[in-house]
Amino acid sequence: MTSDYQRAIADWQSSRFEHLTAEDGWLNVIGRFWLDESVARIGSADDNDIVLSAGPAHLGTITQTPDTLVFQAEAAGTDAVTLVPDPTRPPKFSVGSLRFEITTMDGRHALRVRDVDAPERTSFTGLSYFPTDPAWCITAEWALLDDPIAMGIDTVAGIPTTVQITHKAVFSHDGERYELLPTHGSAHKPQFVLRDLTSKSETYGAARFVYGEDLTATSIVLDFNKAFNPPCAFTDHAVCPLPPRENILPFRIEAGERKPL
Repeated sequence: MTSDYQRAIADWQSSRFEHLTAEDGWLNVIGRFWLDESVARIGSADDNDIVLSAGPAHLGTITQTPDTLVFQAEAAGTDAVTLVPDPTRPPKFSVGSLRFEITTMDGRHALRVRDVDAPERTSFTGLSYFPTDPAWCITAEWALLDDPIAMGIDTVAGIPTTVQITHKAVFSHDGERYELLPTHGSAHKPQFVLRDLTSKSETYGAARFVYGEDLTATSIVLDFNKAFNPPCAFTDHAVCPLPPRENILPFRIEAGERKPL
């Protein structure tokens, strides 16, 4: 293993920790609430429609219309905040230590709430990894499908989704051929949701994620040393995709992120 590769993986692990513990990371999510086309009162008191585990007793209201959502704080003299839902860039607003985002799935909106002072974030001790092994950095064939696939993907929350797939990554392991389908990410940064035999004991049971790198018309690099846990490994309030059957591998990938500490 070259020192440059070892350093590159160490830098990736450091960046991974910074993103996870950031104010918009996954350690501080304290709730996710579906929104209806009505006025919902928000706060930590029990008489609210949306009851939070932190923050003021009566924070304000959120009103959903066909095209926008409007947040009005409880405090007198504060201006209303108008939010336009966008599935690709969830609109956000803040109140004190709380961060709010409007997420969209299958056309339905939800309010995701973060608390930057959540102990899960402030006391997080770090991540655990398998030893770095360059043998798990694999150059695969990037094969264009004859016809795009509209594939149904389930989630840990039982909410089905549909994704479009145009390519597959084809590689060999111990003399056997395997194919992985990129169900998420983008055309320039495909994301693979996968499970392997380490999920029975050493890695998160539902799945891990890995992004394809160094993409060309015919090849893609799958660096399993950068396989990482999905958001749902850290919070019950994330809606993570599950792997398609093609991405459930019958061997151990002893690389990348282990179960959370």
